[in-house]
Amino acid sequence: QVQLVESGGGLVQAGGSLSLSCAASGSFFVITMGWYRQAPGKQRELVATITSGGTTNYVDSVKGRFTITRDNAKNTVYLQMNSLKPEDTAVYYCNLRGLRGEYWGQGTQVTVSS
Repeated sequence: QVQLVESGGGLVQAGGSLSLSCAASGSFFVITMGWYRQAPGKQRELVATITSGGTTNYVDSVKGRFTITRDNAKNTVYLQMNSLKPEDTAVYYCNLRGLRGEYWGQGTQVTVSS
């Protein structure tokens, strides 16, 4: 069974920074790990993903502000969020896509005040 444990998040003023981390445990072969977010009343959207080879993908709205990294040895993915904006406020979910399926973390709240 695959488990994703997220940490980080919280409340920050606009322009500030936050860091998220997600540690995966269990038996899996990872294709990508990444982060999605869901704001109230909106659909869940992709924020950033990273492959085991280090190839990254970002939604346009976070390019240049967010950085996704990964420690393959620890099966952990990180999201460094800088220059945060109120529109970044959402629940952020860790995602793992493997050969056997797709898995989600429980979500962590990020709130950016103006």
